[in-house]
Amino acid sequence: MKYVDLAVIGGGPAGLCAAISAASSGAKVLLVDRNRELGGQLVKQTHMFFGSEKQYASTRGINIAKILLDDLMKFENNVEIMTNATVLGIYEDGVISIDYDNKYIKVNPKAVLIATGASEKVLGFPNNDLPGIYGAGAVQTLMNVYGIRPGNKVLMVGAGNIGLIVSYQLMQAGVKVSAIIDAAPRIGGYLVHASKIRRMGVPILTGYTIKEAIGDNCLEKAVICKLDKEWKPIEGTELEFDIDVMCISVGLTPLTELIMQAGCDMKYVPELGGLVPIRDANYQTTKENIYVAGDVSGVEEASSAMVEGYLAGLCAAKDIGFEHKDYAQLREDYISQLDSLRSGAVGEKIRSGISKIVREVI
Repeated sequence: MKYVDLAVIGGGPAGLCAAISAASSGAKVLLVDRNRELGGQLVKQTHMFFGSEKQYASTRGINIAKILLDDLMKFENNVEIMTNATVLGIYEDGVISIDYDNKYIKVNPKAVLIATGASEKVLGFPNNDLPGIYGAGAVQTLMNVYGIRPGNKVLMVGAGNIGLIVSYQLMQAGVKVSAIIDAAPRIGGYLVHASKIRRMGVPILTGYTIKEAIGDNCLEKAVICKLDKEWKPIEGTELEFDIDVMCISVGLTPLTELIMQAGCDMKYVPELGGLVPIRDANYQTTKENIYVAGDVSGVEEASSAMVEGYLAGLCAAKDIGFEHKDYAQLREDYISQLDSLRSGAVGEKIRSGISKIVREVI
């Protein structure tokens, strides 16, 4: 049995920041990630971030991952890292089990912080399993991590920030983006991204969905059609594209299996991506000493995930006896950063969703 103060599950932006925050408070932290490399989505994000200087604005995601790892190593005496490790379960007595290097390991932490992120949503349509149909994250991994172009001509499905950014990255890699479509009546991503795409001659068609994919052994064509106000296909509006890649970017779903297995109370909140844990303002769930941060507690931008990680790690460390010397000042600052990131019309949906799951701190 291994004993630690805080076990952080997930080494993406939220998990890394939570580990930094807790370790800087004096807690002994075990950081577990199923991948070989820490950083989560950051390692495939070559675009520059928005936000403020505190969220590394104008810095590329891949460089933010390196910055966070360097920050974490400042507290290397308080941190143990397990990569290529899968957490199998969280049990009633607080013990977690891990498959690490083909060994079964049991860990007894004083608290657990779950930052497992989210997975990509999929679309159902005829032949949606043809080779050549990818999620946006898979396309980013191919191009930005392994340097492989997924194909020559792509149809992007989804005009949110990820769809727009990945479309631009595809064009930078020499891939023709035939069009970007979105079932919603308006573009979901930032207009600055959409304007840049349109200036490069790529049409963005809102109110359209995929009718079917066509091909024998791989994707050869895609047929789209317009939707009416009730989101039903309109006959006679079909358009056909000769493509060899379809990239699906229709949102993310929080990866909450561990949270549910631990017995935390959950609630379905569409604004946050689906089923999410009920928590308090310190990111503690309805189970004592089980905390959450990042997309697993509600899908947002990576900037928000990082700040949530700092806040949740700070609060979790305090609750188990490791109060940072600047706890009150840091907590207030993190809350202020999140309020700023969620302000205005863009953050209205997130604010609405959070209001449905946050319970009073006891």
